[in-house]
Amino acid sequence: MADQYDLLVIGAGPGGYVAAIRGAQLGMKVGIIEREHMAGICSNWGCIPTKALLRTAEVYGHMSHAKDYGLTAGDYGFDLDAIVKRSRGIAAQMNNGVQFLMKKNKVDIIWGEAVITKPGEVKVSPTKKAIVQPQGPVPKNPLGEGTYTAKNIIIATGARPRVLPGIEPDGDKTWTYFEAMKPATMPKSLVVMGSGAIGVEFASFYRSMGAEVTIIELLPQILPVEDAEISALARKRLEKRGIKILTDAKVSKVEKTKDGVIAHVELKSGEKQEISGDKLISAIGVMCNIEGLGLETVGVKTERGAIVIDGYGRTNVAGIWAIGDVAGPPMLAHKAEHEAVVTVETIAGLKVHGLDKTKVPGCTYCEPQIASVGLTEAKAKEAGREIKVGRFPFVGNGKAIALGEPDGLVKTIFDAKTGELLGAHMVGAEVTELIQGFVVAMNLETTEEELIHTIFPHPTLSETLKESVLDAYGRALNI
Repeated sequence: MADQYDLLVIGAGPGGYVAAIRGAQLGMKVGIIEREHMAGICSNWGCIPTKALLRTAEVYGHMSHAKDYGLTAGDYGFDLDAIVKRSRGIAAQMNNGVQFLMKKNKVDIIWGEAVITKPGEVKVSPTKKAIVQPQGPVPKNPLGEGTYTAKNIIIATGARPRVLPGIEPDGDKTWTYFEAMKPATMPKSLVVMGSGAIGVEFASFYRSMGAEVTIIELLPQILPVEDAEISALARKRLEKRGIKILTDAKVSKVEKTKDGVIAHVELKSGEKQEISGDKLISAIGVMCNIEGLGLETVGVKTERGAIVIDGYGRTNVAGIWAIGDVAGPPMLAHKAEHEAVVTVETIAGLKVHGLDKTKVPGCTYCEPQIASVGLTEAKAKEAGREIKVGRFPFVGNGKAIALGEPDGLVKTIFDAKTGELLGAHMVGAEVTELIQGFVVAMNLETTEEELIHTIFPHPTLSETLKESVLDAYGRALNI
């Protein structure tokens, strides 16, 4: 029997390792259990290495139109092995970084698969089957197989790619995002099934590197969670880049051929098409890792494949908590990290504000970038709110023009009666870095008057934020 812990965390992804650190900061004795890789899917196979790939694509894209900036460039190309190696190296660096943070905060790393045998008790056994092989080093001298006890247990086991029956990825011709991040050769043509953030980011990367790309989406618009106007502008830009997009389209079958795949597609109109490609990426979402944890044994409630929690990470079983993807949408690393802090501080008895999901921003790092927070225009109207909507195009912004990035839009939605900022939605260059301005504003319950009286620096892309606010109230200056 191992020593009693104050807190055991199952899963060392963004939510799990942040929970462990915050627990240690608050004086708890903390152990973290991980079966595959420190830093989780986000740093090893998601957020970070994909951004490394997308940065490569961005630089490569700039090289292709250097003359637009008055530059001349000779022959240029790419080394796919070097691109993948850079991305994987960054993932390993993140893995190492989390291991350092665990050591710094005196958190015990326990290596293996966890099962909750009863409230306050976790049995750890050697990892039988990991989703993917770890990319970073295994922690030095971790604890391992055994039974561990704790006053509180946080489940932070994340999620994995969703698979459709009959269209299971084989890792060769049909991929999940794991295989898409480390291609052995660059496909000449690619079919992407699903147009959420993952699907669109990979479509953008491979198109930038020269592949012919087709996106197939079941719903009427790509990026289905985004504001319809922003989605439509993003689609226009993606199609301008040569990406083919089919919406209201269902993949009924994927046929594997000698040279690649054929996606059999049924459109809402009844029309049927066959889309060929060297590879197919299945990006139809993710599913929570709730299996094999002993949840049924201890009676933890699940719903729609996720653990049910309140706004503070509590499950229905005392002493058992859940955070991040395993606790349901939005399935975002920053939401998991915030939930981690809220949950640990609740355990510690501190006065805590529960998670407000309406203030969780979302970002998609394709070309063009998309970012949003709060209600879409449609959702605000569905909620019965009387609204004012402001829009400001990047073409009216001097910095955007100087950057050669005039295609973009910032859209803001206010409550017409109170001036409350209900939502903000953007498409264009670096909007993933701009959205936090509106996130802070919403968190501080800022009104349109306070935003209008805020001085934004010139020349910056951030001026588009203020102009959008001004436009909502008929006061825009540069359009």
